[in-house]
Amino acid sequence: MFLKKVVERNPSLVEAGFHLMNTHTILPDTYVVDVDQFVANAKAILEKANLYGIDLYFMLKQIGRNPYLAKKLVELGYPGAVAVDYREAEVLMAHDIPISNIGHLVQVPQGFLERVVAYEPDYLTVFSLDKIEEIEKICAKLNKKQKVLLKVVGEDDVLYTGQFAGFELKDLDQVVETINKFDHIQIGGVTSFPCFLVDETSGKAKPTPNLETLLQAKAVLKAHGIEDINVNAPSATCIETLEEMAACKSITSAEPGHGLSGTTPLHAHRTMKEIPCVIYMSEISHNFKEHAYSFGGGHYRRSHIQYALVGRSLKQAEWTKVLDLDPTCIDYYFELERSFPVSYPVCMAFRFQIFVTRSHVALLEGLHHGDRKRIGLYDSQGRSIVWEDLS
Repeated sequence: MFLKKVVERNPSLVEAGFHLMNTHTILPDTYVVDVDQFVANAKAILEKANLYGIDLYFMLKQIGRNPYLAKKLVELGYPGAVAVDYREAEVLMAHDIPISNIGHLVQVPQGFLERVVAYEPDYLTVFSLDKIEEIEKICAKLNKKQKVLLKVVGEDDVLYTGQFAGFELKDLDQVVETINKFDHIQIGGVTSFPCFLVDETSGKAKPTPNLETLLQAKAVLKAHGIEDINVNAPSATCIETLEEMAACKSITSAEPGHGLSGTTPLHAHRTMKEIPCVIYMSEISHNFKEHAYSFGGGHYRRSHIQYALVGRSLKQAEWTKVLDLDPTCIDYYFELERSFPVSYPVCMAFRFQIFVTRSHVALLEGLHHGDRKRIGLYDSQGRSIVWEDLS
C-alpha cells in the first residue's frame, strides 16, 4: 500500500532496513521506524493545528504504544495522548505520559477506574450511564471532578463491527439531564469515530455523517447551558484533514495516529506533506510450488498490502506481489508471487496496527545525515527489549 511511496520519498529508511536484516541486527517480523521523520511529521501537524486552534491528542496504538515516541511528542508540545484502551493507558501511565482522552474506543473497566481517575486525564469518554455512575463513585471517593466526552451516535452514522456503542442522539437530552445531577462529573464535550474517511474515487478525505451528529449533539449541550464544548472529531488526522476540520469551524480537537507516520490512506493515494517513515522487514523462509514465503507476524486484516521488495539492498532488490492472506488464518507467513533465494531480506510497507501483532519495533535516528543510531527495540505493546547483535 505504501511501499512505492516509501521508496520514492524515504529511500534511506529502506536501505537501513536491508542493512539491519543483512547484518542480523534485527529478526524478521520487525517494523523499523525513522524517528527523525516521525518527529518532523508530528511537528508539521502540530504547527498546522495550532494555527487553526485545534488541540491534538496523539494516538500510538498503531505504532506499538511506543513510550520513546510518546515522550518525543510531549517534548514537541502535544498536550497528551489518547489511550484507545486500558492496556494502552497502563503503558502511558508507567512512563508518566499525560493522557488527554481515555475510553474511546474502549471503556475503562471498573477495576481500573480508580487508577485512571487518580492519574487525572483531561477527559474520559463514556457511552453508558452505568459507566458514568461508576466514575461518579470513584470521583467522590477521591474527591475529584472529572470531565467526560459523550460518544454520540446518529441513525446514519458509520460504525465498525466490534465498536458498536454510543448515546443515541435522540436520547441525548435525557442523558444530559441525568448526568447533570451528578456532583463529580462535568460534561466537557462530544466525540465520535470515524468523522472523516478517504473517498476511494477522489483520494480525498470527506466528512462522514458522524460529524453532522457531533454538531447536532453540540447544539443539544448548548441548549442545556453547557459552555466550552470540546467537539472531538478523530480519524485520518493530518495536515490536509486539519484544513477540512478548520473549515467546519466547530471542531476543537483531533487525534493524529497514522498521520504522524505518514501512513493514512491519503498518503497511499497522493504525495502529502507528511513523509512515510515506517517499514516492515522480514526474510524469505522457504519456497513452495514456485512461491516464496516470508516470515509473518505483523499482518493486519485491513493492511491492503500489495508489494514487497526482496534482495540484499534497495538497488538490487526485486519487486513482487504479495498474495492475499485468508483472514481466517494465522499469518505465519506472507506468500509472494514467485520464488526467491532463502534468507533474502524482504521489505514491505502497508497499513499497520502493531498493537494487535506479535511484531517488534526498531527505532532509528540519524538516517538522513549519515549518523545512523539504534535508539531502541520494543515489543508490540511498547515494552523495551535488549537490543543485541544476533550474528
